[in-house]
Amino acid sequence: MTKQHKKLQWKNSISTWKLIGICLAAVLLAGGIFFFSYFKVSNVEVMGSSYYSESEVRDMILQGPLAGNTVLAPIFCSTDDTGDIPFVEGFRVKQMNHNTIVISVKEKKPVGCIPYLDSYVYFDRNGVFIESSRDRMEKVPYFQGIQVDKVVKNEKLPVKGMPVLETAVALSTIFQKNDLLPEYIEFDENYQISMIYGDITIKLGENTQLENKMARVFAILPLITGKKGILHVESSDENSKPTFEMEKEEVTAENWTGGYDENGDYTGDGEYDENGKYVGPKPMTELDYALENWVGGYDEEGDYTGWGEYDEYLNYVGSAPTQEELDANGDWHGGYNEYGGYNKTGEYDREGNYVGPKPDSSSGNGNYDDSSSDDGNYDDGYYDDYDDGSYDDGYYDDSYYDDGSYDEGYYGDSYYADESYDDGYYGYE
Repeated sequence: MTKQHKKLQWKNSISTWKLIGICLAAVLLAGGIFFFSYFKVSNVEVMGSSYYSESEVRDMILQGPLAGNTVLAPIFCSTDDTGDIPFVEGFRVKQMNHNTIVISVKEKKPVGCIPYLDSYVYFDRNGVFIESSRDRMEKVPYFQGIQVDKVVKNEKLPVKGMPVLETAVALSTIFQKNDLLPEYIEFDENYQISMIYGDITIKLGENTQLENKMARVFAILPLITGKKGILHVESSDENSKPTFEMEKEEVTAENWTGGYDENGDYTGDGEYDENGKYVGPKPMTELDYALENWVGGYDEEGDYTGWGEYDEYLNYVGSAPTQEELDANGDWHGGYNEYGGYNKTGEYDREGNYVGPKPDSSSGNGNYDDSSSDDGNYDDGYYDDYDDGSYDDGYYDDSYYDDGSYDEGYYGDSYYADESYDDGYYGYE
């Protein structure tokens, strides 16, 4: 074999291997395309997640290019390292068919929570602190009155005193079998148990016969829903019956059912209801009280007119109270003086209880408003904001000697407009 023939043979061998390599690469590429297209994740099912939605679970788990393949996702996405994801211990990914995977969520199981500092501490059925959050989970029983000095994650809560933690776990177990979860459960200083359902308080008493007591509660609660009061279930004696102490609603002008006379005719002020039951006279509204006890009503001559803007001592008190003024007071129900008279600024309510000064008016809208020497002695003061009466805009408005003796002063801008003493003690005679 000649040298030239050997060289030609070697070149043909290299070409063959190249061809084989190209074919193999093509096969692998086609196989890869088939593998990632045929086993592409198009359906995802989520199981065991009660804290997060399916979309939230998908976003947390299916990350990276390999997560889109039903064969590779179970290998690379199953994890026990959940980082800072609250209430989750791990995720398991399983292939169901060529384009469907199932994500199983392994959750931590809190049975209750207590307030601690500015967060909520969640514990499991062993009383172990498993999670903390600034948000309260509505589906987990919330306990008040369980005191701890410190908490350590994955350790049992160091609760002092009687076994309130065991009681909390027992109650939580009962609630897992029933949807009637209260707003919160409370332990008082004597470890007596109360449960709060809106306007209803249920007294369970001591930690005895909880199963029996709660069975009674669940049977009675639907019957008293919408009412206000206390359900007493403290006794564990099977012969004792729970009692409901219903709170009597105060009769006001808004909820008064009367208005009918004794003949059944509606008059608006009759003392009977539509069924002929005597309910008494219509209660007075806040405005009724204010008008009845208003200190004003006198004119500037001292005669009572009912609408005059002076009191019996000829002090200017402004116009009669209106509903708009009372509404503007919000939750403040003062305006009465210590003698029961309504003068709008008094610091007592109509029952004589001290309620403090009117909000945002302790130095405004009253005697000596805006300080005794703001822009002048008693500027904007003595009966400020009474625009049509004596001493309007200040006892000595705009200073005692502003631009001249008594100018804009003693009876400035109001007392006898366009008359003697207008704009000054003897101004513009």
